[in-house]
Amino acid sequence: MTKGKTNGKDAENSAELKRQLSPMHVWAIAFGCVIGWGSFINPGKKFLPTSGVAGTAIAMILGALVMIIIAFSYAYMVPKYPKAGGEFTFTKMCFGKNLAFICGWFLVVAYLTNVPMNSTAIGLIVDGLDGSADILKFGFHYSVAGFDIYMGEMLLASAILLLFGYLNIIGVKKAGFVQTVLSTLLVVCVFTLFVSALVSSKAKGVNMQPIWGFDKAAAMAAGATTEGIGAFAHVGTSGVLGAILATFAIAPWAYVGFDAIPQAAEEFNFSFKKVSFIMIIAIVFGCFVYVSNNTVAAAALANWPDRVMAGEWVVLVAAEELLGTFGKLLVGVGVSCAVLSGIMGFYLASSRLMYSMSRDGYLPAWFGKVDPKYGTPKNSMIFCIVVSLSGPILGREALGWFVDMSAIGASIGYFFTSASTLVTARRDGDGTPFLKLMATAGVVFSAIFMILQLIPIPGLNGVHFGKESYLMLVIWILIGLAFYIWQRKSFSAEE
Repeated sequence: MTKGKTNGKDAENSAELKRQLSPMHVWAIAFGCVIGWGSFINPGKKFLPTSGVAGTAIAMILGALVMIIIAFSYAYMVPKYPKAGGEFTFTKMCFGKNLAFICGWFLVVAYLTNVPMNSTAIGLIVDGLDGSADILKFGFHYSVAGFDIYMGEMLLASAILLLFGYLNIIGVKKAGFVQTVLSTLLVVCVFTLFVSALVSSKAKGVNMQPIWGFDKAAAMAAGATTEGIGAFAHVGTSGVLGAILATFAIAPWAYVGFDAIPQAAEEFNFSFKKVSFIMIIAIVFGCFVYVSNNTVAAAALANWPDRVMAGEWVVLVAAEELLGTFGKLLVGVGVSCAVLSGIMGFYLASSRLMYSMSRDGYLPAWFGKVDPKYGTPKNSMIFCIVVSLSGPILGREALGWFVDMSAIGASIGYFFTSASTLVTARRDGDGTPFLKLMATAGVVFSAIFMILQLIPIPGLNGVHFGKESYLMLVIWILIGLAFYIWQRKSFSAEE
């Protein structure tokens, strides 16, 4: 069949992804994935009570350094295997199809869970900004794990998921442009809030106490207030170490997204030599946002422990304390950009990963269809949209469990990428001593992440998974095992 007459089903099977992404687009995709709802919501929900200002800052900086170390392995592997699929493709070429399935299966959960996670924050944004108006709390409602879910919130979040899914289908260049605008606005908002805290007399170092966080459950059970919170503060070697490691353990989740870059490798319109620089800049910017938001929230609020225990959105309250209504608007725009860019970026990463797995027989052929007009994996995107619509339905109480699942999935991806770098460098004989050192360190740190996440360590409370996360992990493994048995004959036959 001639090129001019390729159409319909044949066109879908033969079409290829289009090279439309510029370096700025790719940075925006990576940064937008790294910074989502968590950088604005988690200071009050997790970071401040669990690790405090100091523990969170140290954990996030150490996490960023580890991610940069791992990024060198990605920068080496992407030019070797410039195909959609990233870590999945690396693992298949270096360790075979069975381990590639394990890597790919856990990467799917690492990426895809972040889309519904971000969507559940949309209602919170509106609820925080509209005061007592409650404009989305209309229509029928119900509760999941004690959290009320309203039809208005579901409709808005679902509409945004559908819109951004459609943008990904009609062309990656359009999606890249929107992502660049969102990511740029996000940086401007966070930097403005950071500078405001530096120059304001309302932001004080003394407000940051307890700097290593406190035992939130015990404090609430005792009816403690900010004045007496010192009795529940994390102190001593084990307390400080636990405070740091509790946040360090989820660094793979916090920074997951910089590794979305290789998922779109077939769509780059620039040299692969720029990959390492783009990754490092995305990680550094992400680290700044996490540390800045957390520090500003504590510094601007003399009674932040009270507000944390009351379940308030401390970043929003701090911004209003510093800048009034403009501060609320600033956070509203910033977190909206973070949520929307996260949805956009993880849509892209998830769909490209599933497209790649389908192309190699790991998923049904339906997932591997490329739209002949737009050059995007349309069917994979449709699947991502359908799955993501579960977020607005289930609500926000399951967020912590999804964070854990994303963290373990990302850790497994980092482990296999670093290990694949060592194998490829030895096989091809082109790896520098520095690269081999970085890849070895990446293997070790990835294993440490998995140990911290999965194995309870005496004296380190709040670091490993909760029971709900262990249950979700077992369920995901069982589903993967069933899927492996179902598809094994297909991908084993692929050459």
